[in-house]
Amino acid sequence: MSAISNIRPTRLEYIRTKKRILIAKKGLKLLKLKRQALILEFFNTSRTAAALRESLQNELKKGYESIKLAEMLAGAMRLENESMKLPMMSNLHVSSKSIMGVHIPKLKGGQTEIYDEYLLELPTSITEAIATFNRIHKIVLDIAEKETALRKLLYEIERTKRKSNAIENVFVPRLMAAVKFITFRLDEMERDTFIMLKTVKRKMGEREQETLKEVGI
Repeated sequence: MSAISNIRPTRLEYIRTKKRILIAKKGLKLLKLKRQALILEFFNTSRTAAALRESLQNELKKGYESIKLAEMLAGAMRLENESMKLPMMSNLHVSSKSIMGVHIPKLKGGQTEIYDEYLLELPTSITEAIATFNRIHKIVLDIAEKETALRKLLYEIERTKRKSNAIENVFVPRLMAAVKFITFRLDEMERDTFIMLKTVKRKMGEREQETLKEVGI
């Protein structure tokens, strides 16, 4: 109430406050649209992440089976020796894309780069195992990307909700109360001015009558 009482009850302040209410309501509408879009993106990303986790389970089974098969066909010693010769993984590149102002990470690389000449020297069972675990590595990166995106989207959804609630339940009602206060004070001032004018007019009439009596009219 003290904050309202400090508002200047003027026509200009009334116009400014009404404009602020319009702007706040437009901003609230945009925030709600943004939140709906973020929620939609969150569920789409969540479905993709779930599909990737299922795919990872299937690929892991294939990967362990391929290792067992390579060990059976090529021998444990050959398999271990070839694993020591595998080149280092390529550098992992991290970029980002923006979804409704939320920066979502994009992961690329980080896989074992194997040249065709080297693959030709390996038994098929070992090349199959390498290819399977390369796919597994790619899926793990994709899952990490999606899980990070989900956390960021959820944080932004909550932040947008808090902002929209603050505008809808605090800011706009406060401005509405200010408009009501200004309107009340302006009406009060208008009534006071009207009464004052009537009083002045009455007194002027009385003086005019007294003046007429004095001059004998």
